[in-house]
Amino acid sequence: MMEPNFPGMNPYLEDPEIWVELHSWLIVQLARSLNPQLTPKYRAAVEKRVYSDTVLVGIPDVSVFSKSKTQTDVATATLTAATPQRVSVPMIEEVQESYLEIREVATGQVVTVIELLSPKNKRSGEGQNQYNAKRNRVLNSATNLVEIDLLRTGIAPIIVEAITCQYRIWVSRSSMRPGADLYGFNLRDPIPVFPLPLLMGDLEPLINLKTLLDQIYEEAALDLAIDYAARPRIKLQDEDWEWV
Repeated sequence: MMEPNFPGMNPYLEDPEIWVELHSWLIVQLARSLNPQLTPKYRAAVEKRVYSDTVLVGIPDVSVFSKSKTQTDVATATLTAATPQRVSVPMIEEVQESYLEIREVATGQVVTVIELLSPKNKRSGEGQNQYNAKRNRVLNSATNLVEIDLLRTGIAPIIVEAITCQYRIWVSRSSMRPGADLYGFNLRDPIPVFPLPLLMGDLEPLINLKTLLDQIYEEAALDLAIDYAARPRIKLQDEDWEWV
């Protein structure tokens, strides 16, 4: 199968193994693209949220033990081992999630936070709890919030209205709350270009995510990590797969 030319979001990039890498690339590329437009009044700084989360790790199939022969070995050799039930045990992993802060240089004030949602932010667990707590703190402050959701699966953070689009970009200016601007789009749509909110009266640079994603795709050689002959790991509706 030839490599598709997607007008907007490439659904193969939602593969969890690829998304971890893409998330880091996109946060850095956003900072690199914004700083020439923001300086000297503002600067985009990459920050990290660190927390512990529980993951399930399967028990190894075979455990090998080295023992010397004893009378006990001889006595138990004639017994038949019971068949165990295969189970998984919870393990703790450290999670690091990058995001951007737009800071006013003169005061150090955080003017805007840019969040790129990860799968852990959209399913029950510590990742969702940590993100929702951060989101609520920002929404109850004088800081603007930009929330970018390029993942079709999971539970999207709460807004009042019912939204049916597959992807969304949500821009919440502190001066407009509880109102906010939603840029919703689907797989077959171009990714909307949107303005980055700053302090009132300042010129707002435009963010073109499609251009950044195309740059990352080339620079990270992501085409070598994708099999376009197979369906994406994050399932598509049949009509969308036919379109692909």
